[in-house]
Amino acid sequence: MSTLFVSDIHLSPTRPERVAAFLALLKYTSEHAQSLYILGDLFDQWLGDDDDSSPHPEVIIALARLTGSGVPIQILHGNHDFLLGQDFNAQSGCQWLPDPSVIELYGQSVLISHGDLYCTDDHDYQALRTLTRQPTFQQQFLSLPLSERGQQAAALRLRSREAMADKSDAIMDVNQATVEQALRDSHTQILIHGHTHRPADHEHLIDGVPARRFVLGDWYQGESILRCTLAGDFQRLSLQALMAS
Repeated sequence: MSTLFVSDIHLSPTRPERVAAFLALLKYTSEHAQSLYILGDLFDQWLGDDDDSSPHPEVIIALARLTGSGVPIQILHGNHDFLLGQDFNAQSGCQWLPDPSVIELYGQSVLISHGDLYCTDDHDYQALRTLTRQPTFQQQFLSLPLSERGQQAAALRLRSREAMADKSDAIMDVNQATVEQALRDSHTQILIHGHTHRPADHEHLIDGVPARRFVLGDWYQGESILRCTLAGDFQRLSLQALMAS
């Protein structure tokens, strides 16, 4: 048995092959894993818990089937699906965790996050993130008709893409000093996050103590899965490799 971590799956009706892959991962998890952590952006867009557009109902049913079998799914909000709410939680059986959170993983304390909190060089993004996480903003947005929410979200994403075109890769990546301070504050030596779509394993030295950072990849072209074994070893796998192991 093992624990699996994924992030930035970005499920949408335009990528049915990614939906099928995620459903296959859930089936594998039910038979071979102890728990599953989804570190944000499960969906490419979530306009509220009343958004029942495809593939949301199908995915919720599959999540509920897995949690109903006794396998826990822990989930964080991402920047694409931060409006996932209590109705989703009740229907899917997923358990929310604050971002960031410290978890105990086979005798190790591990810091997990979506990762956008650490992109502190992108001041415009951080200001937008702060605004959209405010309960007042979310209540006002969710009070709008679903169609109007969709129009506003489309306009916001267009402006975001235009803004990203003028930003360097370094600005949109995590800030190393911010990451190291997060590890220091949480008293952990392992951080797992997504968001940047730059899968890699990083080595840090925090006040003379070695630390590791695992960045999960997105699922646009393939699957990025991180597995932690009972021995505490971390392995990067595609879905095909995971199922063959």
